[in-house]
Amino acid sequence: NTFGLLFETMAIRDLRVYADALNGQVYHYRDRNGLECDAVVHLRNGNYGLIEIKLGGDSLIESGAETLKKLASRIDTDKMPAPSFLMVLTGIGPYSYQREDGILVVPITSLKD
Repeated sequence: NTFGLLFETMAIRDLRVYADALNGQVYHYRDRNGLECDAVVHLRNGNYGLIEIKLGGDSLIESGAETLKKLASRIDTDKMPAPSFLMVLTGIGPYSYQREDGILVVPITSLKD
């Protein structure tokens, strides 16, 4: 658990660096019902993506994906656009891929360049 918290902090730092290069911001989201998202990357043009940060492993990736789907389903798209992407950012993994449900699974090493 402790290493997971440290990894999440490091991943948020990296996301902020990359978002800043695009004039974007990174936020944390939590609603009154306790539903939360580790990172929301928001760009100046209004596009945004939802990101769950997990160390890796099938069960953690699935847990992150379920959280993202639940949060995305609660967004009122009459008031704001749907997210541009949903991503589970992992600590390990040889490559990035897109799941059948459209959620991206991306190892943190893929964020460079």
